[in-house]
Amino acid sequence: MSQQQQPALARRLGVGDAVVIGLGSMVGAGVFAVWSPAARAAGSGLLIGLLIAAVVAYCNASSSAQLAAVYPVSGGTYMYGRERLGEWWGFAAGWCFVIGKTASCAAMALTFATYVVPNHWLQRLLALAAVVALAAVNYRGVTRTARLTRILVTCTLVVLALVLVLLYSSAPVHHSSGSTSPYGVLQSAGLLFFAFAGYARIATMGEEVREPARTIPRAIGIALVIAIGIYLAVAFALLRTGDPASTTAPLAAAVDGAGAAWATPVVRIGAALASLGALLALIAGIGRTTLAMARNRDLPGWLAAVHPRYQVPHHAELALAVVVGILVLSTDLRAVIGFSSFGVLLYYAIANASAFTQPADQRRWPRAVNVIGLVGCVVLAVSLPWTSAIVAAAFLAAGLLVRRFTTGRAGSARS
Repeated sequence: MSQQQQPALARRLGVGDAVVIGLGSMVGAGVFAVWSPAARAAGSGLLIGLLIAAVVAYCNASSSAQLAAVYPVSGGTYMYGRERLGEWWGFAAGWCFVIGKTASCAAMALTFATYVVPNHWLQRLLALAAVVALAAVNYRGVTRTARLTRILVTCTLVVLALVLVLLYSSAPVHHSSGSTSPYGVLQSAGLLFFAFAGYARIATMGEEVREPARTIPRAIGIALVIAIGIYLAVAFALLRTGDPASTTAPLAAAVDGAGAAWATPVVRIGAALASLGALLALIAGIGRTTLAMARNRDLPGWLAAVHPRYQVPHHAELALAVVVGILVLSTDLRAVIGFSSFGVLLYYAIANASAFTQPADQRRWPRAVNVIGLVGCVVLAVSLPWTSAIVAAAFLAAGLLVRRFTTGRAGSARS
């Protein structure tokens, strides 16, 4: 069955819903956990790393919005790469997204469980329960996904507001942030980018957005601006009240150090809810990219099924839940933030290259934005820890080899 003959997803999401889904992906567990490794890499240059990550994220978001307005279908850069650069580029983008974000799903589930229970195996079982429960929510339809994400994002923002009030009302603490280097700053930017990348979720759900040519660019821009503002506020607060590199839970430690130990459980609850919000949006986004790849036979055709009642890619979401469930039971994924960042940065590099090829009547921003985004993605990717880069590159190469030998297609580039 051709892609045109297959059942379409329902267009049910407005600007507000799309913004919430993007925020649920960006203002998730990263805002509670990413500061420690980023601060260790950047030293006194943490704010510079954050600004670099924000600039690259803005360029990537602009390219994604420009493409999504013209190609409002599920799949995001997988489809844009196919349309603008050729089948192989599209496959590379889709595969990077799927493997990187599948690892992110497991990381979010484990982060949630870590904040809730102390026991190692109880954490894994609770993480598995979270995956099953949120996969079930996604299975029942995208409006339920948006509704629950709205609740989780609201709770997270309330907790962050409390944290910021406590930290900014306390006396500043002078401390040494350690030395810095250009490489360390770039590595911190690559790690911080992990927390920004949620705006892709809006583009990957383009087939379920009302008036996509208007809604998607607006939603991506609004969600990214809000997220950048939140991250800057949190970064300044952490740097004025303590050393975020000294602990794996810098927000909780900062609140405790500010003399508000009573709020530490609130922070832990906020981190748990943020992790659930990110996991929920990740499952939705990966399911849609998997659907698009399966429609084009880049993944097994069974994954292209759309539920006749709930109008969601239910086979893709079930398969994702199984894989993530296996990962949370068998693997410690805290070290794969670099792996996920590497895959997502390559994904956006292809998005920028695709947007660069769009003609003048499809452009919303100058080509310089695409060039800055492309160069920024490549530089940040190669600045990540080398083990992450090698493992991610190996998975990408394996996917390309499997496609080459199972399809026999050469995928010509489009002019």
